[in-house]
Amino acid sequence: MNFDDEPVPGYSLPILPGHSSPGRLERVLRAGKFAVTTEIDPPDSADPDEVLKRAAIFDGYVDAINATDGSGANCHMSSVGVCSLLTRQGYAMVLQISCRDRNRIAIQGEILGAAAMGACNILCLTGDGVQAGDHPQAKPVFDLDSMSLLEIARTMRDESRFQSGRKLDLPPRVFLGAAENPFAEPFDWRPHRLAKKVAAGAQFIQTQYCYDVPRLKTFMAQVRDLGLLEGPNRVFILVGVGPLASAKSARWIRDNVPGVHIPDPIIDRLAGAEKQKAEGKKICIELIQQIREIEGVSGVHVMAYRQEATVAEIIQTSGVLAGRVPWYPGRDTQPESQRTEA
Repeated sequence: MNFDDEPVPGYSLPILPGHSSPGRLERVLRAGKFAVTTEIDPPDSADPDEVLKRAAIFDGYVDAINATDGSGANCHMSSVGVCSLLTRQGYAMVLQISCRDRNRIAIQGEILGAAAMGACNILCLTGDGVQAGDHPQAKPVFDLDSMSLLEIARTMRDESRFQSGRKLDLPPRVFLGAAENPFAEPFDWRPHRLAKKVAAGAQFIQTQYCYDVPRLKTFMAQVRDLGLLEGPNRVFILVGVGPLASAKSARWIRDNVPGVHIPDPIIDRLAGAEKQKAEGKKICIELIQQIREIEGVSGVHVMAYRQEATVAEIIQTSGVLAGRVPWYPGRDTQPESQRTEA
């Protein structure tokens, strides 16, 4: 099966048996390939060229790119705007939707609009509180949370209707995702929370940063015991990873970013390194290689805030693509002999 050579993941592509979208990310995961996703940092600008430049550094190394939605409750170009610009170029995008800023009327309209533009993947998030960002005086909405957003999106797709019951002429053909954090207490509650998200409609999961592989192994064993990785409604889990710039920044993240757990040995290793940034990349590569070996893990989600230029090197050095080359603009000009079939 060749799922990489189609330039635009929109309604012109067929939906394969057992798939809910025509998108490349779902095709990669259901084909059993180890998927790689990442995030684009939306610009504080209306310049479309800035978006294209930021996406181009991932060319040939990732299967899909998340467009964040007001991450940290800070203003940037919108997720739907970034998705619109990049789907036109052929990138496979993950539209992030935060429940913080819009009610269910606006969100359902955004799902339809994004799907019409070719965004085949939606990550449903509750969202950070406004007090964390640059507009703490803003009014939070939180009409929905991630669970209810998943249920509404699934209803739109599978039952061709709005939450109100009004029928849709053409449903959004989308692959639904959610976030999870195996590294925050109470640990034993996390797999059951994931099960609720899967029941609500989640088909793929992107986790918080992983710097604790033993804890991840325990979580994945619990997830397997719950039967969430089997059958037609299985969930695909992509584990969050990212390079740390220094021991100082690692301590700051641990102390100030809710839900991020960085064990002392990781910080000590960074502190003892002559070149801490290079050591942070090396740690990230090693983590990816260890994570790939855990039963049930379907991929990694690389979050390299302000270090996006390192993503290609990290993925290439880790070897997780195993010679597979994800689609990128211009790839179709390659000779057939140089294309990577899946």
